[in-house]
Amino acid sequence: MKLLARRFRKGTTAMRPLGLDLFAGAGGLSLGFEQAGFDVAGALEIDPIHCAVHKFNFPTTPVIASPIEKLTAKDVRERLGLGSREVECVFGGPPCQGFSLIGHRTLDDPRNRLVSHFVEIVAGLGARTFVFENVKGLTVGAHRRFLIELVETFDKVGYDVRLPWRVLDAAHYGVPQHRERLFLLGARKGLAVPEYPSQSTNPADRPTLLNDLPTGPTCEDAIGDLPNADAFEALLKGDAVPAVFGDSSEYARSLRCVDNEGWYFGYKRRWDIHTLTSSARTIHTAISKRRFRETKPGCVEPISRFLKLPPFGLSNTLRAGTDGARGAFTSPRPIHYEYSRCITVREMARLHGFPDWFRFHATKWHGARQIGNSVPPPLGRAVAAEVLKALGATASPAQEVLDLENTVLLYMEMSEAAEHFGVTAPSGRRDRKSGAKKRKQEEIERARLRLLRRA
Repeated sequence: MKLLARRFRKGTTAMRPLGLDLFAGAGGLSLGFEQAGFDVAGALEIDPIHCAVHKFNFPTTPVIASPIEKLTAKDVRERLGLGSREVECVFGGPPCQGFSLIGHRTLDDPRNRLVSHFVEIVAGLGARTFVFENVKGLTVGAHRRFLIELVETFDKVGYDVRLPWRVLDAAHYGVPQHRERLFLLGARKGLAVPEYPSQSTNPADRPTLLNDLPTGPTCEDAIGDLPNADAFEALLKGDAVPAVFGDSSEYARSLRCVDNEGWYFGYKRRWDIHTLTSSARTIHTAISKRRFRETKPGCVEPISRFLKLPPFGLSNTLRAGTDGARGAFTSPRPIHYEYSRCITVREMARLHGFPDWFRFHATKWHGARQIGNSVPPPLGRAVAAEVLKALGATASPAQEVLDLENTVLLYMEMSEAAEHFGVTAPSGRRDRKSGAKKRKQEEIERARLRLLRRA
């Protein structure tokens, strides 16, 4: 908190614009905005596990572990110690869970109140700009009504929105993964509304588009230098081990922060570049490994339905799986193009654009969930850079070098994390009401043989 207060003190020579991350998760947007030149004044997140990971990676950013509906803009300003300091941008992706489209406004649906609270915090803080991020599905069919009402609501509270709204694909911004997300960009009336960022790369699976843009990274560029997690016994019980890395692509060098350019305008962290992290191993049966070996790169393994990554192409969209209240199912991680296993959390992070110093919860389930729920930092950085332009600000390099927080945060169970942040732990029970059962390997093998006979 002392460092944070020093950054915000009036009269300093390098006053960086102030941003606030709502529904922060592990911090994909936080990192993108920091790398673009913002200081993230605070992160609001309800999940204690996500709060712990955010606190580890952003040691000077206060985390408010609370449901947004229990906070007002005044509460947020007081708890973050902002005083009268202006907030330049509020950003985040509130969950949109319900669309009752008959008879009343969709924003009045109780299941969509989180979006209304997002608007209330933006307006209550008097933020100069905002960035609303969400699923592509809001732009199609009857769900468009929800977006129209949201734009109208922002207009009523004094904000203009950049129209038409756009869906951005992370693969157009230097990420080796097709991931499409809706972004709404807005500003207080009378101020410049941010533009959408121009495409900076052609996806590696579509390199011949009619423009002069460079081709973006491939899956091999992203993870080809990472040592095979299966070679380390220590990764059966932990998620980090000293390791020797291979030759890195330009993309991988950037994520390893080998050069200063990899930090962009963000704060450097002290970390051990020779340690492989977030790489807990997955134990596969011999049957699974054989199926994975027999699957060609770029194809879907017919039983698990997992994609085998194409080394010279892109990853499919990395998913989050489900939380504890909805069954605690692990996200379907792709199959490595070279090894007969699913990719690790670190390999997912590389495909998402997270640097190697950034760590996730030690368990594969939480770690994969944190990546799958996040905005790829390079995409967030591209959007944040346009917000910075609209503000009339110039990005200034961050001066301090930060120590990451205690790794204990990465190994907390839900109850421990909840106690740490002084909140009630959410339900972690596995909900099997759907009747879904995990099949035995013998059943899977019989299904595989049936498919082969039909081919």
